[in-house]
Amino acid sequence: MSNEAGMAGRFRGFLPVVVDVETGGFNSKTDALLEVAAVLLAMDEEGLLHRIETVRYHVKPFEGANMEAASLAVNGIDPHHPLRPAIDEKDALQRVFREVRRSVKENRCSRAILVGHNAHFDLGFINEAIGRSAIKRNPFHPFSCFDTATACGIAFGQTVLARAVVAAGLEWDETQAHSASYDAEMTADVFCEVVNRYRDIFEGARRVD
Repeated sequence: MSNEAGMAGRFRGFLPVVVDVETGGFNSKTDALLEVAAVLLAMDEEGLLHRIETVRYHVKPFEGANMEAASLAVNGIDPHHPLRPAIDEKDALQRVFREVRRSVKENRCSRAILVGHNAHFDLGFINEAIGRSAIKRNPFHPFSCFDTATACGIAFGQTVLARAVVAAGLEWDETQAHSASYDAEMTADVFCEVVNRYRDIFEGARRVD
């Protein structure tokens, strides 16, 4: 199976891109977007999916953004630390989207689709930041997504990311958890594991179809 036929054919023309955000709370309309990471995937000649590149940015809170102390305690982010290399959320999203569009084009897909653990949380924050920033070229589908919490519940009997990673036979480092890049990469690894385990079933169904 070629990479071109595999990636475009496997997901009906959509390119899965794994995204994780770290935020100042749970409300995408009011709470700050503080980190965003996107993991790009590729499919090899045998039809196996794997991650190839991570794009990550620290994000400045938008003006008037709410930041809950409990959320900052969990993700360990000090939004106002003088050495924090944060950029405006519009700049961060445009840089991420530039790499996503490049990957969409390289894989001859029509659009990207967000993959996330509890994906609607991440997609909600991305969509709200797009609206605030008046970004016109969004490479992601605006409401569809792939949720690895659901996929891992089916494949491994676990919905918590750390437990799903271990159930999949991978290693989890708690000291790195709750950074956007690490969580995105671990989410990418379990997503690839699920897709790869179902490769033969998918191929059989496609031959019947």
